[in-house]
Amino acid sequence: MKLKWSHTVLNIKNAEKILDFYVGTLGFQISDRGPLAKNGPEIIFMSQDPNEHHQIGLVVSREDEGPSNSLNHLSFRVDSFDDVKTMKNKLESANVDILPLCHGNALSLYFKDPEGNGLEVFWDTPWHVTQPQTVVWDTNLNEKEALAWVEETFKDKPNFTKLENYKSDFVNRNL
Repeated sequence: MKLKWSHTVLNIKNAEKILDFYVGTLGFQISDRGPLAKNGPEIIFMSQDPNEHHQIGLVVSREDEGPSNSLNHLSFRVDSFDDVKTMKNKLESANVDILPLCHGNALSLYFKDPEGNGLEVFWDTPWHVTQPQTVVWDTNLNEKEALAWVEETFKDKPNFTKLENYKSDFVNRNL
């Protein structure tokens, strides 16, 4: 059996503020919303994928003022380096603080939603390297420069290899 990630549900406090961020800044679409039960809290379902009814659910039930303490972050893979740059620009336009981290195997942007939930948007590099690895990267680099920087920065780290080699080894060790 292979488990595939489907969705995450967050408890939130302020639906308007959160929806402005997830819909307006991140580009999710509301697929459904309504009360969980009679007189129960509202749940809002959102997705960017027509094959997934919801990738994120939001239950308007949080009462505490501080950031959530049970979630580290939600992570979203994008298809291209340009997608990372586009997201960087959207986040900057929304005055969101960004921590750009490279793990050798991914170029990531870490940030928080308006209620303090951690989020990551990342693009896979063509390499694998033993994790954890974290180095701040320059988001002003273009794709060619960024990939050259990743290779130079991580080439001497444990198990640095092309991603296809890692995948082949992974499949073979699980036979």
